[in-house]
Amino acid sequence: MDRFTSMAIFVRVVERGSFAAAAEGSGMTPTMVGNHIRELERRLKGRLLHRTTRSQSLTELGKRYHARCLEILALVDSAELDAREMQASPRGRLRISCPIAYGTRALVPVMAGYLDRYPEVQVDLSLEDRYVDLAVEGFDAAIRVGVLPDSGLIARPLRPSPRIACASPAYLARHGTPRTPAELARHNCLALALPSGPERRWRFPRPDGSGEECVPTCGALDVNGVLALREAALAGLGIILQPQMILQDDLDAGHLVRLFPDWPAPTWPVHLVHLPDRSLPPKLQSFIAFVQEKLGRDSPLP
Repeated sequence: MDRFTSMAIFVRVVERGSFAAAAEGSGMTPTMVGNHIRELERRLKGRLLHRTTRSQSLTELGKRYHARCLEILALVDSAELDAREMQASPRGRLRISCPIAYGTRALVPVMAGYLDRYPEVQVDLSLEDRYVDLAVEGFDAAIRVGVLPDSGLIARPLRPSPRIACASPAYLARHGTPRTPAELARHNCLALALPSGPERRWRFPRPDGSGEECVPTCGALDVNGVLALREAALAGLGIILQPQMILQDDLDAGHLVRLFPDWPAPTWPVHLVHLPDRSLPPKLQSFIAFVQEKLGRDSPLP
């Protein structure tokens, strides 16, 4: 017999005063009620009730057990109510993984709006440049920049991230300014180090729309972080091809110079990914909808 059911029936017997009264409206017979009480007494190795033909009363064991049953059943009811409320509205802790640069420049600036809209959600945002395992590491969702591997995750496209080829004025003064992407082959190009190896084949959409130019590059430095590549370019070490969102302030200030301004900017795809689940909790549903509203493929640029 289910122990929680037996405990609930025992409490009902105490409240109603008899097996027959407890059975009324419960879908059980008095005999079935009695079986539950006897099973509890067998487990506890003692009597819970003094029963006569006219009345019943709790034994000392029964009094103590009844009090604890009330506490336990109240906790179960509270847990179920809490779970139902969590499924009814966004609440609870939300764990999100995101690359450092994208999180810093795109996601964090809009998070105030999300937290204002959903004050019962607490967000744990982990900024790191690696692919986390959502199931193993307990993340609800992740933002991923770049071409997605076949992972079995649900991927929702966000606004692509334009990338800019640029260098410092000091580097260009020493080594000259390339006029077309093909001239990058003669320059020191600083590459992003990916798990699959350094990104050395840079692709640029042609201005006439006839496909893209794929340029093999070489250089003296590979770095596994876009913010570190920006610092290297600012120091005059070479040319980088990195997200416009982290370079725009430096371009506006003249600390970096955009190359090939007449060529369309190549882009990186950006996706929000999560585990497949037919019934997403409201906290995750609300986060997905908000991110698509603010950073989605069709959302207005900030």
